[in-house]
Amino acid sequence: MTEEEKEAYIAQHTDAEPPLLHDLYRETHLRLLYPRMVSGHVQGRLLKMLTHMIRPRLVVEIGTYTGYSALCMAEALEGDAQLHTIEINDEQETFIRRWLSRSPHASRITLHIGDALAIIPQLCPDVPIDMAFVDGDKRQYRAYYDLLMTRMRPGAYMIVDNTLWDGHVMETDSHNRKTTGIQAFNEYVARDPRVERVMLPLRDGLTLVRVKSE
Repeated sequence: MTEEEKEAYIAQHTDAEPPLLHDLYRETHLRLLYPRMVSGHVQGRLLKMLTHMIRPRLVVEIGTYTGYSALCMAEALEGDAQLHTIEINDEQETFIRRWLSRSPHASRITLHIGDALAIIPQLCPDVPIDMAFVDGDKRQYRAYYDLLMTRMRPGAYMIVDNTLWDGHVMETDSHNRKTTGIQAFNEYVARDPRVERVMLPLRDGLTLVRVKSE
């Protein structure tokens, strides 16, 4: 079985994308640079399922891109739960808001444009973060992690994308700041006694982190 055959088989045996997300995925590839950054079908369905399992009251996403992943997580929110998603690229704001507004879950999503490190301390300061999805500036992964850990309750979950970085994490002499940022993050989390973690080989690497209860 080739890698392409494996991916096709997995997709065929995973719940289908809702029509809105299918259209958004296609539009992303037609209109935006770096379309491979979008979560896509299988990862999107995983994000929805994890959200169902965690049942968060407050979700924070760093790196909205087109809103695909935010829409997937919002599908699974219950009660008065809310998702705050942060995108630093203001040129994408119109595109993102147009697609978010088409979703029946739009009222659960708040889009912020700007630096996540400045925005997160101001978000619902009296409410702990139950779940975070990190897919922002790879150079800032450790800074995002440290900041989120100050806001996350015991038992909360962090999901971190691109932690295999096309295999570049194995390089020993990289001068690319994104690569070294992810390498430093991976090593830091692997040694953090406050959390449990597991790295999955889904797409470009997905690390699940659980804040210990004790």
